[in-house]
Amino acid sequence: MGSLSGILQRPLIAAAAVGFASFSSDFSLILPSHKSKSNDSSSDLSTSTTKISLSKLANLSFISRIQVPVPTINFPIPNSHHCNSLYSSVASSPALLKLYHSAHLARAPNPAACKHDTSPSASVPEVSYRWHLPEPNALDVSGTSDCSSAKMRTVVVLLGWLGAKQKHLKRYADWYTSQGYHVITFTLPMADILKYQPGGKVEDHIDLLVTHLADWLEEEQAKNLLFHTFSNTGWLTYGVMLEKFQKHDPSVMGRIRGCVVDSAPVAAPDPQVWASGFSAAFLKKHSVATKGTTDASESGMDALVDSKEVVAPKPAVTEAALLLVLEKFFEVVLNLPTVNRRLSDVLGLLSARQPSCPQLYIYSSADRVIPAGSVESFIKQQRRAGHEVRACNFVSTPHVDHFRNDPKLYTSELTHFLEDCVLTCCKQSR
Repeated sequence: MGSLSGILQRPLIAAAAVGFASFSSDFSLILPSHKSKSNDSSSDLSTSTTKISLSKLANLSFISRIQVPVPTINFPIPNSHHCNSLYSSVASSPALLKLYHSAHLARAPNPAACKHDTSPSASVPEVSYRWHLPEPNALDVSGTSDCSSAKMRTVVVLLGWLGAKQKHLKRYADWYTSQGYHVITFTLPMADILKYQPGGKVEDHIDLLVTHLADWLEEEQAKNLLFHTFSNTGWLTYGVMLEKFQKHDPSVMGRIRGCVVDSAPVAAPDPQVWASGFSAAFLKKHSVATKGTTDASESGMDALVDSKEVVAPKPAVTEAALLLVLEKFFEVVLNLPTVNRRLSDVLGLLSARQPSCPQLYIYSSADRVIPAGSVESFIKQQRRAGHEVRACNFVSTPHVDHFRNDPKLYTSELTHFLEDCVLTCCKQSR
């Protein structure tokens, strides 16, 4: 099969039209967007330092190979007069500024045609992946902290869900950078997914990210990776990346220190799951998948789905019709030989040949896209295979919305997982 472009587009467009018919009259209204409370705060630099080496930053090969505009970075200068000079020089260093960039996966544009608008009203172009540096106040520039050094040598790779954009992953990236980690946020354009063909543009995007990470790892043997995936799309992307690492440089597998799986997985090509995922991506906030349960309040580690009755919202008639159409559609598509074979390869790797690193699963009994029972079944399978696995059932929160609904529990689970399983030196240094 050469391409699924024609096969995919017409039925999906027709199905999407059914779903959007119910609110077409309101299409001109601007939907209110959720504004989360920012946890960012400026911290004074409490200790002075005598030196920091920036020459190594400028020599990183993966930085020099990415030809993109560099945004203007303005760091707050601490009040302490004693460290003003040093902090200012570090913040304005060309080497440090060079690290703050948006890495386009497509070919670098012609320099003459590339313009960077630094005005406040300028919109940031959507890119496939973006690199985020640790926040300056999270760095121990003295080099005396083993924990800080371990974090600086670790890149957290955030792999977005179906329909996710860079702005949606920013809250997660901000938390990790505030802890002292490097972060890469990766999303796949919806248009490319709808035109998917095995070995096509989607996998080209992933190839370039894998190459970028391999270049970064080559700089120093002590550098490591941590993956944080969202929904089945992010999880399958992780599987494709593992496949490419195993094929081109198996040693990278040993440098993956942990994997966080948010709202996944379903380790089989299930038409109902795929229909729910695409319906949620099409309808966004209008989808029942974005609604949690109303009376479940209990959550905790390794909680299993119980028999407690909860009030779950029902899909609207048009969404139910869209789900039916999509489910019938994916019953055909997922059984196409080329698609089924490709999915089976990736799912087989994720089920039986994952790295030996610890795993954390974050999910919910109220998830309308990924059944909690499927997640728990996979967790049991991984434990039987000898993997170190932790899990947290948020019980009442909707699909890929656990952080927004309960940020305290979410960040607590991440912190404990990272300190206990991934970077044990950080726990010892507390």
